[in-house]
Amino acid sequence: MTSPLPPCPETGGGRVLGDGTEACVDSLAALSLSPDFLFKFLVIGSAGTGKSCLLHQFIENKFKQDSNHTIGVEFGSKVVNVGGKTVKLQIWDTAGQERFRSVTRSYYRGAAGALLVYDITSRETYNALTNWLTDARTLASPNIVIILCGNKKDLDADREVTFLEASRFAQENELMFLETSALTGENVEEAFLKCARTILNKIESGELDPERMGSGIQYGDASLLGKHWGGKSDSLPPPIGAPSLLHR
Repeated sequence: MTSPLPPCPETGGGRVLGDGTEACVDSLAALSLSPDFLFKFLVIGSAGTGKSCLLHQFIENKFKQDSNHTIGVEFGSKVVNVGGKTVKLQIWDTAGQERFRSVTRSYYRGAAGALLVYDITSRETYNALTNWLTDARTLASPNIVIILCGNKKDLDADREVTFLEASRFAQENELMFLETSALTGENVEEAFLKCARTILNKIESGELDPERMGSGIQYGDASLLGKHWGGKSDSLPPPIGAPSLLHR
């Protein structure tokens, strides 16, 4: 049984995901208190798959109409409530173009979770998944929690990659899998929350240790922030994985 959640401001009740997990995004209680944890997330995949649009839909709850290719890395954050714990997701949206790979790879270090994104209407972006997955597990951590996202689900008529094929790829590579639509918002929130829930489960089981350097996880309690970040107890840490923190 999951712990009772504070009500969502939009609906007055917690949201229940397809896997039975209770979750509420940006509840009033979550915003008014220090989060229990901070998780570093990546959004990775080939250019043009809709990574920035997924992040924008998750944070702003609307589609990003004038989206251009990301140059380097962009950052966003959001507080979520999963299983009774408040978690601040610090999300690095990385450029998919090859000319930026040397820059974006430096942000992989110490990520706790990632959305690995391909475009269901582009076989080319699907074929590149193995390379992206190798980078994530080599440069971030072998234990990074990854959810495979087949984006642009709203363009089903133009599909080049079947759900079954991608599902098999996910199973073979021990990934979670959802098809998403940054345009309609379908499964966007759930993708981030499923990844966060899995990380929390691994913390609770002892498989992940927030104290380990490079885990991509920090305690969010104000009394612990000073200890972990060398600052005052009421000071918030900079984003996990910011360039100034990469080689501490």
